[in-house]
Amino acid sequence: ASLGAVGLLLWKAKAILAFLATKGKLILAGAASWKTALSVFVSFGVYWVAWGWPFALGVVGSLYVHELGHVVALKRYGIPASAPMFIPGVGAFVRLDQRPATPVQDARVGLAGPWAGLGATLVVYSLYLATGHAIFAALTQVGAFLNLFNLIPVWQLDGSRGFASLTRKERGLAAAAIGVAMLATGALGAMQWLLAIPLVAAIARSVMGEAPETGDRFGLAQYVVLFFALSALASVSVPGAAALPGVSP
Repeated sequence: ASLGAVGLLLWKAKAILAFLATKGKLILAGAASWKTALSVFVSFGVYWVAWGWPFALGVVGSLYVHELGHVVALKRYGIPASAPMFIPGVGAFVRLDQRPATPVQDARVGLAGPWAGLGATLVVYSLYLATGHAIFAALTQVGAFLNLFNLIPVWQLDGSRGFASLTRKERGLAAAAIGVAMLATGALGAMQWLLAIPLVAAIARSVMGEAPETGDRFGLAQYVVLFFALSALASVSVPGAAALPGVSP
């Protein structure tokens, strides 16, 4: 079962990266929007002042790829949307001109961002393995954390949309998987308690609010694989972490 999950993870990451590589016009279209370009420039400047330009470039790139994942999924379903927009110090978003037609569509669009983010994080981790440079380890950890945060099933975060197609039982299974991920990966080291936030939120969603009667096992599998993979990447040890702001050793 674990090999199957790894295979699914690699296939999804490869598929998203291949799509982005062959559909580079989406990236150019987003960058061509002056509003997007301005928001990217301002965000990059804020992060540069805080962490230096190499780290700032990696963070902005990770956020941009994450949002492009949503854009790709929205285009697949024929849903008009804006180019990615950045909010300095907060993150980025894509504005939808209409809602997805079904809970399953909503879930696929919601989780497309973390899938793209996972692909980008795997690329950065590969660079760390190839070079041994601490900056790539730090960006791996931060990129994984940013995408984990988005998997919290509350408000308008991606995790909430991913839960839209899950029954109460499936949400309970997702909560159990989050708990196992916490124990199995020890993600974020001393900050492991942060994973309690999505755990509590998932438990709450399994007993509160509306939930569909028809299950979505594929959506559940996607959420669980994403959470385990990103938790593992967030637990990457960063050499010289004390010298890198906001990164745990």
